[in-house]
Amino acid sequence: MKVYFWGTRGSLPVSLNAKQVRAKVVAALKAALRHSLGSDADVERFLDDTLPFSVRGGYGGNTACIEIRGCDEYILCDAGTGLRDFGNHIMRSGGGGPAVYHIFLSHPHWDHIQGFPFFVPAFVPGNRINIYGFHPELETAFRIQQNPPSFPVPLDYMKAEKKFITLDPGREYRIGGLTIKGIKQNHPGDSYGYSFEKEGKKIVYSTDSEHKEDVWGAEQPVFDFFRDADLLIFDAQYSFMESAYTKESWGHSSNILGVELAVAAGVKRLCLFHNEPACDDEALDAFLENTRNYLQIHSEASAMRIDLAYDGLEIEM
Repeated sequence: MKVYFWGTRGSLPVSLNAKQVRAKVVAALKAALRHSLGSDADVERFLDDTLPFSVRGGYGGNTACIEIRGCDEYILCDAGTGLRDFGNHIMRSGGGGPAVYHIFLSHPHWDHIQGFPFFVPAFVPGNRINIYGFHPELETAFRIQQNPPSFPVPLDYMKAEKKFITLDPGREYRIGGLTIKGIKQNHPGDSYGYSFEKEGKKIVYSTDSEHKEDVWGAEQPVFDFFRDADLLIFDAQYSFMESAYTKESWGHSSNILGVELAVAAGVKRLCLFHNEPACDDEALDAFLENTRNYLQIHSEASAMRIDLAYDGLEIEM
C-alpha cells in the first residue's frame, strides 16, 4: 500500500502570494552563491541536500484529502480541496471512468467536504462514488453546500452514481480489498478515525481529534486503535501550549501528544497532519524539527520516523 497526500491543511485552504514566492527564490539564490554549481546534477544535489524544504518546496495549501493506493478500487479519506487535484489527475491520466471511488469522511465540516463540487469524475456518467461516514446527515451536508445561494451547481447535476452510506463504529468492513474499522473522536459535532489493513500492514487516519495526556485512562480506546500501526496520520494542528491553553476544546491535537500516543502504541511511522493555516512553510519546518527533537528527548530508544504531511507527499508501506 501507498498513501498519497492531496490535501494536508486544516480549517481552510491557503496559498502563497507573490512576495512569499520571491522570498523563496531570493533565499535559494543567496545560498547558491556559496556553492559551485557546474552541472544539472550539482543543482539537483544542492536543492535536495542543502536547501531546507521550506525554500526548495512547500507544504501546500489544500484541505484534507488522502488517497490509499494499491487497492482494488480508488480509496480516499475526506473530500477537502485536495479532492479537486486528485480528480484532475485522474482525468489527465485517462482514468476518468467508468470507475468506483470510495470516500471515507471523518466528519462533514466544510473543510472536509468543500472539494466535492469540483471533483470532475463526479460529473462523468458511469462512475460510481460511495461516500461513507458515521454521521447520518452526510448527504444533507453535501446537498446544502451545493444549493443556492451558496453554489450554482446542485448535487444532482453531477451525473455519476452517488451513494451515501452510514457506518457503524462497532463493525468491521471489507471494502476495496481493505479491512476497515472506525473510532469516535473528540471534536465538536464528533469526528471519526479509520484504520485500513491489508496483507499485514495497517494505516490509521486520525484527524480532527483532540487528545488528552491521560493515555491509560480516557485515551485507552484510542491507544488500542493506534496500536502497532505502520503509519499513523495524526491531527497535530496545534503546538502543545496552544492545545493545552489558548485553543483547548477547539477539537484538535498537538505534535507532542501525537508523539506520546504513537510511541506508547508502538507506531512505526507518525505523519503530522491538518497543518495550521496560519503557519508559513518556515514555521512548519521548525514545527517538524521541534517534534523530532521532542521524540529524542522523550524516547531515545524509539526508532519511530516522524514526517510532516505536505501536498504531494507519498509514503510507501
